Amino acid sequence: MNAAAYPREVLATCAPPLVVDLDGTLLRTDLLFEMGVAFVRRRPRRWVHVVPWMLKGKAILKANLVRETDIDVSALPYDSAVIDLIETGRAQGRRIVLATASHRMLAERIAAHLNLFDQILATEGTINLSGERKRRALVEEYGVGGFDYIGNSHDDVPVWAAARQACLVNPQIGAERRARIQGNISQVVRSNSACAGDWMRACRLHQWLKNLLIFVPLMAAHELTDPAQLLQGALAFLCFGMCASSVYILNDLLDLADDRHHRTKRLRPFAAGRLSIKNGLLVFPLLLAAAFSVAWIFLPWQFTGVMAAYYLLTQAYSLSLKRRMAVDVIVLAALYTMRIIAGGAAFTLPLSFWTLAFSTFMFLSLALVKRYTELHEAHRKGLLEKTRGRAYFPSDLYMIASLGAASGYMAVIVLALYIHEPETALLYERPQLIWLSCPLLLQWITRTWLITYRGQMHDDPVIFAVRDRVSLVIGALFSLVFWLAA
Repeated sequence: MNAAAYPREVLATCAPPLVVDLDGTLLRTDLLFEMGVAFVRRRPRRWVHVVPWMLKGKAILKANLVRETDIDVSALPYDSAVIDLIETGRAQGRRIVLATASHRMLAERIAAHLNLFDQILATEGTINLSGERKRRALVEEYGVGGFDYIGNSHDDVPVWAAARQACLVNPQIGAERRARIQGNISQVVRSNSACAGDWMRACRLHQWLKNLLIFVPLMAAHELTDPAQLLQGALAFLCFGMCASSVYILNDLLDLADDRHHRTKRLRPFAAGRLSIKNGLLVFPLLLAAAFSVAWIFLPWQFTGVMAAYYLLTQAYSLSLKRRMAVDVIVLAALYTMRIIAGGAAFTLPLSFWTLAFSTFMFLSLALVKRYTELHEAHRKGLLEKTRGRAYFPSDLYMIASLGAASGYMAVIVLALYIHEPETALLYERPQLIWLSCPLLLQWITRTWLITYRGQMHDDPVIFAVRDRVSLVIGALFSLVFWLAA
């Protein structure tokens, strides 16, 4: 006879409680680290306060962090496989218990959101409910072998040992081997295994294409065939790529709350719980250290200085400037231009006024494309309030479009003026041919903004350009014009 056919009250007397862990089990994340990065994001100047809290113990640390942060439990990455196990247990009439080392305030909010639990055991006061403490609490409540336990970590090993049956969900490395010694494993669920592709997405390796801007000064100086300079460029490209990946990982950690409310960013590895916050906090400083070590040893100190300025500006952008109207897009344009400045430093080549002016207007236009795309999505949904994490209203998109198109056309004007610069005649045998690049650039800017206006633009216009066949053809023709002019 099917278990569902029995009255719930009868089943509850013969089936032991199903106890579920939270961090890393029901949640594809760790709430302690979630609160930590949320605290740094919200109060960056007070991060040193975490140290004395840690010295007083994990329970005190969690109590202080839960008061200082506001985690949106509805947007957290829950593991659907664990929810299925819980719902199966409820259908069998079992008592469902949430036993977690996370603070009780958060546990209660999660329980209220899911409406799946009959009882909550959690950290409170000075007692951090993990490992042996959790085992003792459950044994006092239900006795040895009087409950089944779903967990994932090494801290859960003593709890599994006291359980009737142990269920492992995405177990930590080595935890499964230790748990199997007990001989009571009923099930191992592998629903969230990270892979190399997740780290590639987190590091945004496709975004390294932007670092090709480092070679612009070399192209402008017509030294692109110099082997020694190309080697310098390759090292600079690698260093800037590692530095940028470190920035992307840290930004993803700080932006978890906002990303989880975004149409596409919620699928990013850290936001979706595919990669752990703990691992991200380990990897980003390693990438940063590698970038600056290689740069300091093999490249001019000026390049290291520009890369340091780039890193500091990105952190200022992530922590504050991205939420300031107009400042955010100007900073984005500056970050693109700093790649060109870094290239000039790596090759020890002077940068012309025309190169910097052109890049500033062009990348400001692209930054505004990015903002317009976000606002267009909010406008399409009928939202009226400010977009999350930004200083713009959906109704601003028409002004954003005007400013963006104007900035793009200003870049064309700078290019046209550059053709009449006396120094241009010294660099090119046929400088008049460069005029052909102006209609090509006008075509690309106009088409890009029309696509953006129709809501067909990728979140990142640079990635769109790399994947768009028309953009690639225009880019090839643009390069051909300068080659013929030389």
